[in-house]
Amino acid sequence: MSSTTDPSATAHHPTKREAKDAARRRLAEERARQKQAEQRRRKVRIGVSIGAAVAVVAAIAVAIGTADGGGDAAVAGPLTVPAHTTGQDGTVIVYGKADAPHTLDVWEDFRCPICKELETSAGAAIQQFADDGTYKIQYHLATFLDDRLGGSGSRTALEAAGAALDEGPEKFKAFHDYLYAHQPDEKTDGFGSRDKLLDLAKNVPGLVTPAFTDAVNKRTYAPWAAKVSAQFASSGVSGTPTLELDGKQLNVFGDTGAPVTADQYKALIQQAVGGAK
Repeated sequence: MSSTTDPSATAHHPTKREAKDAARRRLAEERARQKQAEQRRRKVRIGVSIGAAVAVVAAIAVAIGTADGGGDAAVAGPLTVPAHTTGQDGTVIVYGKADAPHTLDVWEDFRCPICKELETSAGAAIQQFADDGTYKIQYHLATFLDDRLGGSGSRTALEAAGAALDEGPEKFKAFHDYLYAHQPDEKTDGFGSRDKLLDLAKNVPGLVTPAFTDAVNKRTYAPWAAKVSAQFASSGVSGTPTLELDGKQLNVFGDTGAPVTADQYKALIQQAVGGAK
């Protein structure tokens, strides 16, 4: 005599807790997928491969080493280093108190749109900690977007920034901030025009002096800008913006890939330095 087993008697019906746990797992997996996708998108937008960095170094080396009339004559000219720099050939720009207990290293490219996003969201907070003496900022500036997109906007803006720096670190910082606030689309190479940069500089109080204008027009800091760019390319940093506090990289894009807010940045620094500011 055969018997029939009722499926409902052996089937497992998940409890409410098990259902919630399963939902949490699915949500966590989805968040992980979204984070990975955002990281991939960000790498496409701002990443620079090691191969590209090597190519930048090679290109700059050719430009600097060509003294027989080829290449960029301004880049091959005599090296003039602006004041308020440090490192070999003055390739690191310093903002803040020299004796600050901590150091924030910032890697940027003036044409980088993600640099602008971070500057817009947390730029004031980044500066605040330098102004109150928590850390000094060391800027490492790049020109790799010129090679990737064509044009000369990154390099030309860096040359002008050198002229601003020679006027004083506060003038450099104000010019730096104004350039990001008025950054053109990176594909248009809007910073490639020295006249455009001089027009923008007029909005920084006290910056446009005869010495500044002369340095921009004569490209006084072109050889220095080439060395700054070469130093960036050999640093091992693979994308902009990158921020490191005392040698440890800061996650300034959060879990979503969006740049941190000013409050989030403050919390990040407070946690890192172990003190309230």
